[in-house]
Amino acid sequence: MKAYLILEDGTVFTGTSIGSEREVISEIVFNTSMTGYLEVLTDPSYAGQAVVMTYPLIGNYGICHKDMESAKPWPDGYIVRELSRIPSNFRSEDTIQNFLKEHDIPGICGIDTRALTKILREKGTMNGMITTKEYTDFSEPIKRMKEYTVTGVVLKTTTKETYVLPGNGKKVALLDYGAKRNIARSLNQRGCEVTVYPADTPAEKVLAGKPDGIMLSNGPGDPKENTAIIREVKKLYESDVPIFAICLGHQLMALANGMDTHKLKYGHRGGNHPVKDLETGRVYISSQNHGYVVDTDNLDPTVAVPAFVNVNDSTNEGLKYVGKNIFTVQYHPEACPGPLDSGYLFDRFLKMMEVND
Repeated sequence: MKAYLILEDGTVFTGTSIGSEREVISEIVFNTSMTGYLEVLTDPSYAGQAVVMTYPLIGNYGICHKDMESAKPWPDGYIVRELSRIPSNFRSEDTIQNFLKEHDIPGICGIDTRALTKILREKGTMNGMITTKEYTDFSEPIKRMKEYTVTGVVLKTTTKETYVLPGNGKKVALLDYGAKRNIARSLNQRGCEVTVYPADTPAEKVLAGKPDGIMLSNGPGDPKENTAIIREVKKLYESDVPIFAICLGHQLMALANGMDTHKLKYGHRGGNHPVKDLETGRVYISSQNHGYVVDTDNLDPTVAVPAFVNVNDSTNEGLKYVGKNIFTVQYHPEACPGPLDSGYLFDRFLKMMEVND
């Protein structure tokens, strides 16, 4: 069936419908990963967005449910150049086509994703519509697109109940703002007992569990929207418990301490972003998925100092808090998908908890 991708600037791409045939309006973002499409589809940070995969062939190794980063896919839509018709992999259990249909996610294939990505890079991230309806007048759908905003997605993606991953080592409280599974898994593999809390859990309840350390997870949407959560993060900051924060958690900790965030023109999404450790000068290739960054222009050096910087555009990629056992990063040390270069940060977090004994 013929499908259309309409952007809010009036650009129209014509392709073939994949997955659900329902119409959807969403924020259109692109991901530059060459592999890991299932992990991208099941990353809760994509809630409220439709994802363009820049790699031209997607789906060639099928779907393996063990690789999912959450219980379900989260993007509103999926946009690819070419979808593999026959996946070939001994672990494959399904095709992307069936996976999208099963979860009612609309998609489009057969369009020029390189041209689409160039538009998003030059004009910035914009809203769009995936539809099988042939519009003759675009004024009405474009009006609806311009009115669309991503809201309420943290509480939509977080766990609804507290649960525990048993371990014999340090006790870690993980605040789930839309957490990928590999964050808890990375800690659990290092022996930690991980208690995963819903995003709106009061700080008092988290601290009452007497954790050795606290992790603030990744998640979707505009960090400034989460005013109640930011107040609880401030309380966690004021405790003496070591804290490690990733992505949205990094932004929430910054906002809790008087810093500001802003939206990037087109964000960082992919498994090939270089970040520089300002202490050692070493550069790591990182996995990233975010549209907002922390402003460091007016950073109070008595509160925090930059720890990592993006080599491509010099935006902040991490902070170390002065006088506190707290460090935060904008990128994803748990990867999935992406390189494992930054997995050592979990080991650094474990050492912080040991020093705090």
